[in-house]
Amino acid sequence: MRLRAILAVAVLVTGLGTTAHAEAEVQPATAPVVASGAESFQFADPEIVATGLDVPWGLDFLPDGSALVAQRDQGSVVRVRPGRPPVQVARIPGVVAGGEGGLLGLAVSPRYPRDRWVYVCFTTASDIRITRFRLSAPQTQQVILSGLTRASIHNGGRIAFGPDGLLYAGIGDAAVPANAQSLASRNGKILRIRPNGGIPADNPFPNSPIYSYGHRNVQGLAWDPRGRLFATEFGQATWDEVNVIVRGGNYGWPIVEGPSNDPRFRAPVVVWPPAQASPSGAAFANGTLFVAALRGARLWAVPVSAAGTVGTPSAELTGAYGRLRTVELAPDGSLWVTTSNRDDNGTPTPVDDRILRFTTGERQPPPAGRSGSHAADSAQP
Repeated sequence: MRLRAILAVAVLVTGLGTTAHAEAEVQPATAPVVASGAESFQFADPEIVATGLDVPWGLDFLPDGSALVAQRDQGSVVRVRPGRPPVQVARIPGVVAGGEGGLLGLAVSPRYPRDRWVYVCFTTASDIRITRFRLSAPQTQQVILSGLTRASIHNGGRIAFGPDGLLYAGIGDAAVPANAQSLASRNGKILRIRPNGGIPADNPFPNSPIYSYGHRNVQGLAWDPRGRLFATEFGQATWDEVNVIVRGGNYGWPIVEGPSNDPRFRAPVVVWPPAQASPSGAAFANGTLFVAALRGARLWAVPVSAAGTVGTPSAELTGAYGRLRTVELAPDGSLWVTTSNRDDNGTPTPVDDRILRFTTGERQPPPAGRSGSHAADSAQP
């Protein structure tokens, strides 16, 4: 039976809100009619492309269609191909796991055929950092960004290349909410840097990697075909969020959680109670933003029109595979989803953690962040 449900608790934001510690007064919007691309995927018939993984976190694709997958607690990277066992291709030196820390985000350079760089974000004994390496010499790490405060929770860690060829990173507030509003701290932010770690000249704050702020714990970054950046964010107790990210935007944490009437802050476009979401990875396909939910143990499908109108979210895979961490669109148009049942918060089965592959029978255009090397060329080195 197709595991699909439209849940009333997913709210399209209308602008009514509250502070972070009070009960929100959010009224459901009159949902715009926006077609969802979820119907095209065969969610009842997945291919299991990998089993027995150790908390798979970051995932990105090489040009040949195979995937590189970061295993959080082992600090290793495995290469996954359908029909073959995963093969370890790197162990990242300096990774210190514990709590929500370890080897987190992973991104393949959009110029990989020429530069061969693979980027990772991880916690060490003292900080959060981003490094890059080549599969031919994985022990040789080049530090791109370091000195970000780490903690047992709220490290963020998702990294992804945007359509502009620049590297974006969601970094959590390190369990210090005040970090999110302080432009002196790089925690509680979405950062934007050049592939070599340099600061883009058009970043909103001079000589700073900060692109947006007021975030609690961003773990999902995805661009729609028009180049709009969407980010998923863990709330505290009231609302998890999907936000459209703008240059220099303030998203309110810890002053607000969820919607707000305060003109200083950008309001989310979708909110969920944490029990239904705890959103992590995100990906666009077929005009739909797919969001992997940890505590909610489902894959949310949020339709987004070409004009940016957000429709009614629906839920796929509810309870079928446990906690879901990452979702990515593969070069062949399939959707890859990782479970996260061995992260100390789930109930793993003997075959967990897994990577699931869902097909449509139709090839999808590449994600906006992987549209080719042309935009990336201007961002080098």
